[in-house]
Amino acid sequence: MYKTANDYYKEKFGCKVYKLSVDGGFTCPNRDGTVSAGGCIFCSASGSGEFAESGEDIKGQLDRAKVRVEKKNKGGKYIAYFQSFTNTYAPKERLEKLFYDAISPEYIVGLNIATRPDCLPGETIALLAELNRIKPVTVELGLQTADDEVAEYINRGYKTEVYENAVMRLHAAGIPVITHIIIGLCGDDPIKTTRFAVRCATDGVKFHLLHILRGTRLAEEYEKGRISALSLEEYAETLKNCISVLPEETVVHRITGDGAKRDLIAPLWSADKKKTLNFLNKYLSQSF
Repeated sequence: MYKTANDYYKEKFGCKVYKLSVDGGFTCPNRDGTVSAGGCIFCSASGSGEFAESGEDIKGQLDRAKVRVEKKNKGGKYIAYFQSFTNTYAPKERLEKLFYDAISPEYIVGLNIATRPDCLPGETIALLAELNRIKPVTVELGLQTADDEVAEYINRGYKTEVYENAVMRLHAAGIPVITHIIIGLCGDDPIKTTRFAVRCATDGVKFHLLHILRGTRLAEEYEKGRISALSLEEYAETLKNCISVLPEETVVHRITGDGAKRDLIAPLWSADKKKTLNFLNKYLSQSF
């Protein structure tokens, strides 16, 4: 069986750990014209942060998020998770204030930062290494695909070698990496992408279902019949094959992803998160 995030965090912290998603008020170089405009074709208006808190005060966001989930996490601990948009896309001074505020509450035991591999200058990695000496820091990188042609189609905005270089520099600074991979991209081979992430020594993986949300350019492609959505069975089989190439020490932090139900166009089966996870967990338990 593969190593789940729940198993990993219990080993590391001795209890259940819940991530509190916060919004640092960032944007993305793939939206503001620095790299491109409009963002990746699948990305929602909230920068994939539909379920994050909001507001200027990070400590306040964390407190509100904790209240929301503490009944599910009795006696557990919490990780501050910067999820929306590109969370290292700002001057060091601003990042320093946000991240130090995030790790200051006693109930926070770690910091997860989702970002792009082309937004990690040396001074930012140095800051993350400094924070990592206080509380554990993990960086999440949105690779999505290792195929540069597919990456160009989805408007990712950087070459795959940039990801590889970012992982190398983060590891040199003692910072573990979680890699985001999308299953269902047109013309892509997610198993090949998973193998590539393993060769780059990723510490963990988040697998995401390609879901089509209203207001995205992916929705336009779907409406024109240029792409199709996977069935639950197709997704489960591909997910199984991706997990099968992971070393046993690589942590699987997510086996699917979901968008806001109000914006979901396809696949509609993904709207029932509980049913979907039950199916996938049963399928995987029978496979490994």
